[in-house]
Amino acid sequence: MEIERKWLTEGWPQGTPQRILKMEQGYIAVAPAVRIRSHEEAGKPTQYILCFKGQGGLCRKEIETEISPELFEQLRDFIGKPLIQKEQRQYALPDGLVLEVNLVDAGLPSQFYYAEVEFDTQEQAVAWKPDSSLVGYLTKEVTNEKGQSMAEYWSETR
Repeated sequence: MEIERKWLTEGWPQGTPQRILKMEQGYIAVAPAVRIRSHEEAGKPTQYILCFKGQGGLCRKEIETEISPELFEQLRDFIGKPLIQKEQRQYALPDGLVLEVNLVDAGLPSQFYYAEVEFDTQEQAVAWKPDSSLVGYLTKEVTNEKGQSMAEYWSETR
């Protein structure tokens, strides 16, 4: 189960990220979402993931499994469209959670930033409030708004 809140943002937040990932992702289907994604992090082997995501906003079923680079390439060819390019910067939060901020399709007219925080429980997610350093940054929450998923973005731009 994935439990996360999501915000549209402007640029990167202040502070130094603890991790920076380069990602590519594409969709085989969007409802429910069936996605491939690669994760690259400096000094680490690239990961290739096949993911199934159910419908929902704050909470939804998610199944992820690692796949081989060869299967990833076969699925990329099967999709036949340019994959979404993302840079993700992860920032440690004072409460032990992680703020993941993503720049999507940098340099394209559709470029945008969004941020997510993942939680262990729905109650934790509902009760969570950004600390004072993020109050002005996390202003446009879109967690439960239709049309704000990456699958929807894929459908609109690919």
